[in-house]
Amino acid sequence: MDPTMLVERATAGTPAPIWFVQLFKVLGFTLHAVPMNLWYAGLPVALWLHLRGGEHGRRCGGRLLRQMPVIVAIGVNLGIVPLLFMQLAYYKVFFPATILMAWSWLAIVGLLIPAYYGVYAYAWGCKSGAKEMPYWRVAAGWCAAVFFLAIGFLFVNGLSLMDHVDRWPELWKHNSLAGAALGTALNVGDVTLWPRWLLMLGLALQTTAAWLLFDAEWLTGNSADEGGLSQFSSDENGTVPFPMATVIDSPVLTGKTADEDYRRWAWGFAKKLYTVGLLWFAAAGSWYVFGTWSAELRESIFGWPLVVLAVLPALSPGLPWLLILFGGRTRAVAALVALGQFGVLGVNAVSRQVVQNLNLEPYWDVYSQPVDVQWGPLAMFLVVFVIGLGVVGWMIAQIRKCDSV
Repeated sequence: MDPTMLVERATAGTPAPIWFVQLFKVLGFTLHAVPMNLWYAGLPVALWLHLRGGEHGRRCGGRLLRQMPVIVAIGVNLGIVPLLFMQLAYYKVFFPATILMAWSWLAIVGLLIPAYYGVYAYAWGCKSGAKEMPYWRVAAGWCAAVFFLAIGFLFVNGLSLMDHVDRWPELWKHNSLAGAALGTALNVGDVTLWPRWLLMLGLALQTTAAWLLFDAEWLTGNSADEGGLSQFSSDENGTVPFPMATVIDSPVLTGKTADEDYRRWAWGFAKKLYTVGLLWFAAAGSWYVFGTWSAELRESIFGWPLVVLAVLPALSPGLPWLLILFGGRTRAVAALVALGQFGVLGVNAVSRQVVQNLNLEPYWDVYSQPVDVQWGPLAMFLVVFVIGLGVVGWMIAQIRKCDSV
């Protein structure tokens, strides 16, 4: 079967220039990737630190876990922007791909809702200041972490399938009845799927490290107990046994001295975490580029001027990493690390968009669509988008109140 037969034939056109669509698709995804990375890799890291870390590790894990409901809310809402523009300009390939794996695609919602509840259950346990964490809250937190990893896996399935139209006939043939797609396909046979999923995990570890520094320098107050420093102990009533530690009574961990000690620990931990993320990113990225790309795609990307989009994403994590290593433990450097990591996510999103267009080119050219610009809705979108970013900024500011709760 000719794969193009499964590409949507209807042509509705786009109500915005293609450059505008791709700009906000990339920008929206970059904004979404920041909180998404924090629940993708940051949540399991925080859970481990809160349960098995030392004094500062429990404080760090507790802080991120109490912030997680806000982070998830921001991430889900920001995810609407790239999804909206994907459906707007790439509907010819987006909808057939997600129809082939319809049940798994719909399962994302079924996984997201309990994951959100699990995050709240654990965060509320941290916020309440209880000295013991019930087993059911611990289980809810780890289930949420697993569900978010599964959601990421399903998203990568859908987006990689959207790019590889050549795989559609085979999947349709084995997942159809009387010519009708059953929606039971998964793109696990795609060689690009696994490195793309792991590549995002490497970026997520880097983003988590950058956030922990930003949180330590800009959001941490002077409270002695940050929701992770209480003396947890075991009992026989269904609570998790935590290491005993005389934390609250320690003069080292009170007031400004506690914060300075914690910040020193946070810089050391972020250095290790970012290094792991950097190595993970390098390994998965090398596998993705040199192990799964076709010769034609590599020839296109490594030719001028697109070679810039191959080199920049590979080298960009080096800047935040060098700042963490040699920039000094200051608030300004922490802010630069955060901005640098946002840039890392941005250049990777741009590169990914170019690769997507090149993969689709043999089957469908996104630039060939008719354009009928509707300025009214575009202006309304821009106004709402700016207001929405303001609301997100306000929500992040509320995280600062964690210290006083």
